Amino acid sequence: MQFNQAENYEGSSDLVDLEYHMGPVLASPINLYIIWYGHWKPTQQATIRDFLYSISSSASYPSVADWWKTIRLYTDQTGSNITGNLVLSGELYDFKYSHGGHLSRLDIQSIIKTAVTSYPRPLPLNPHNGLYLVLTSYDVQVQDFCRAVCGFHYFTFPTIVGVTVPYAWVGYSGTQCPGMCAYPFAWPKDSGKPPPSRNGGHDIMGSPNGDPGVDGMISVIAHELTEVTSNPPVNAWYAGDDPTAPTEIADLCLGVYGSGGGGGYVGKVYKDSWGHGFNVNGVKGRRFLLQWVWNPLKRRCFGPNALD
Repeated sequence: MQFNQAENYEGSSDLVDLEYHMGPVLASPINLYIIWYGHWKPTQQATIRDFLYSISSSASYPSVADWWKTIRLYTDQTGSNITGNLVLSGELYDFKYSHGGHLSRLDIQSIIKTAVTSYPRPLPLNPHNGLYLVLTSYDVQVQDFCRAVCGFHYFTFPTIVGVTVPYAWVGYSGTQCPGMCAYPFAWPKDSGKPPPSRNGGHDIMGSPNGDPGVDGMISVIAHELTEVTSNPPVNAWYAGDDPTAPTEIADLCLGVYGSGGGGGYVGKVYKDSWGHGFNVNGVKGRRFLLQWVWNPLKRRCFGPNALD
C-alpha cells in the first residue's frame, strides 16, 4: 500500500486502466495464519481477530461481509470468483522478536519460515490455500514503514520458506506514524493543512474500537487482503504497465471511505453517539472503518455504505 493522497478515483473511471493479466486469484477457501510479532495487548488482538471473523460472518447491514462482496466480483480466467470463505486457522506468538526489532522486507519471509518450523507448535506450512499475515508491534521498525508504506503483500520464495505462499505484512501505526497509517483517526503532520475543525477545536474522527493504531491497522489489513486475494503472485488484477509497482484494486481508492470521498475527505460515513466514525458492522457488535475498493462492474470505488 503506497501512501499518496493525490491518487483518488472516486467517480473518474475513464482514468483507470485496471486490467486482468491472466494470473490466479484466491478462489478456494482461505486458511489464514497470523503471526503476532513482538508485544501485543490482548484487546488489540481481539479487535483484529473480530475483524477477520467478520469477513465470512453475517452482521447487520452494511457488514464487513457486504464490503467483501465487491472483492468477490473479481474472477480468474476460468470465471472463478475470489472466495468469501476466510477462516482463521492458526496463530503464532513471536514475542521474543526472533529476527530483532529492525526488519527488512525480506525478513518478513524469514519470520514466516521461523513460524512454520518453530518447536513445539509450528504453524502449518500450507501451500494449497494458506495465507500468512505478519503483524508487527508498536516498537518494531520495518523497511519503508511510515516512509512509503503501511503494509504490503507478496509471495514467499522457496529458497527462504520452502514453498511459494501468499503473505501480507502490516505494522502497528499507533506510535510510529499514526498520521499516515492510522488516518483518519490521526492527522498527517506534514499535510500542510490543519485537521478539520468544529467550533474552533480540532475535530479528528474518533476510532470505532478505541485504539486509533489498531483501527487504522484494520483498514490497512483490509486493503492488503483485497489485493493479495486479487493479485496473489502479482500477475492478476492491477492497473499500470509496471508489475513491480502495480496499482491494485485498493490502491485506486486510497483515502475513500464513503460517498463523495477523495482529496483528503473520507466521504460520508456513520458516527456513533460518541462521534466515532465507522462504515461497516462486524461480529460481536463491532464496527470498523474500511477503505473502499474498486468495483469492476460499476467502474468506481464502492462500499456497502454508498449513498447510491
